[in-house]
Amino acid sequence: MESLNALAGRVRTADIADAMGRLHRHRCHLLDLVSPTPGRRLFGPAVTISYFPACRAALPPERYNFKRLFYDAIEGGADGRVLVLASNGYTDASLGGGTKLSRVRNHRLAGILTDGRLRDFAELERFDLAIYCRGETTRWGGDTVTPYEVNRPVVIAGVAVRPGDYVFADGSGAAVIPAGDVRAVLRAANLVAVEDAAAIATIRDETSTTLGGNEN
Repeated sequence: MESLNALAGRVRTADIADAMGRLHRHRCHLLDLVSPTPGRRLFGPAVTISYFPACRAALPPERYNFKRLFYDAIEGGADGRVLVLASNGYTDASLGGGTKLSRVRNHRLAGILTDGRLRDFAELERFDLAIYCRGETTRWGGDTVTPYEVNRPVVIAGVAVRPGDYVFADGSGAAVIPAGDVRAVLRAANLVAVEDAAAIATIRDETSTTLGGNEN
């Protein structure tokens, strides 16, 4: 049986979105992402960290900090996972930078997807990761948001992500695939890619009088 990584290696985010449209009807795609590593494909099962408005009294930093919650998030495994950081509306705040996020590299995760901002793109691009976010910022965000809970369902940019769901991202955007349907969706995405290639070949030979087709 062909591996999930092999199936994912032949498709784009647009193919995933089309395949999800055939098999599901809910929104799965994220747009307007920025990356310090734009040429890299991101694919793997999600582990999640959800952020909350910072409040030292309600969320004491000795308990609610990135280091502690990161290790909680990867307790069940790290290699090849995608760290999903949910900003919960704080899309202009930094959720991490080169120092904190070096842990993602050290523990061999596949990369990061977030609807918030990150710092230190120059450092992050040197990591052997694929990273997609809302953009870069220079300001520390620890006085604005704090990591709150891990491996619970989150919503980023209007898309639901449950722990174990598969994240796919490339330079055009990202999509989230339900864990139980990942193989079926990837096979459907490969079919979309084949159909698109066949359509391009047909268009190459068409004329204004060519009949047939239902292009939308």
